Amino acid sequence: MRNIALRLTYDGTRYHGWQVQKKDITVAETLETALSKICEHPVKVVGCGRTDAGVHALRYCANFKTDSTIPTDRIPLAANALLPFDIAVTHAVDAPEDFNSILSCIKKEYIYRLYNRRIRDPFLNDRACFYPSVLDLERMKEAAKFFEGTHDFRAVRSVGTETSTTVRTVYWCQLEQEDDLISMRICADGFLYNMVRAIMGTVVYAGLGKLEPENIPLLLKNGDRRLTGPTMPPQGLYMSRVWYEGAVGEMMMK
Repeated sequence: MRNIALRLTYDGTRYHGWQVQKKDITVAETLETALSKICEHPVKVVGCGRTDAGVHALRYCANFKTDSTIPTDRIPLAANALLPFDIAVTHAVDAPEDFNSILSCIKKEYIYRLYNRRIRDPFLNDRACFYPSVLDLERMKEAAKFFEGTHDFRAVRSVGTETSTTVRTVYWCQLEQEDDLISMRICADGFLYNMVRAIMGTVVYAGLGKLEPENIPLLLKNGDRRLTGPTMPPQGLYMSRVWYEGAVGEMMMK
């Protein structure tokens, strides 16, 4: 049985997230339908993360097992011929037998994009969060830095998926601005449910003057979700990079 790892990209606007649902259309279900036709047997894919409804992926990794003899380098073209316009498989590679897209992941990076202008841009609808209020970028940058390091992040997660621990290590949390587009780039060894969107909401609150950046360590220590910023809308969120060892890691960095 072969274990194939895929690198793909998708616009999550039309989908109810990555994970297969009973009634709603998802990215995983759509991909499985295409791969099952190619391999001529039912295919189940394992994704590197459970992106929510409306969340996008610039780079995403999934793997599946098959006894099909289709050459690995032909899988992207074959899949893309069957996939809708908003999902594309860009690369495929033979992975080790024990490779698992989520369990083998070393770290992940997300980007959250905020369109900060008084008038909305129709071309950024569903691609960035429209936020017309005046924001202090320097305060936001200062706030973002306090999330770096190893902390208990229960103060910036939504109630949802149960985990054995809420401690995570954030390697970087940085903001930059290009014209009216503010982007937060955050990388960690793992993320809690809605953690990125809640961190962005807290950073926005700092930019509005609703909380002081230097108070963030205390807010994290207290662990009270009610004292941090709101969970921002999903439309501005993108999975941007995923790290692995070996051939899969090389594929994801191309």
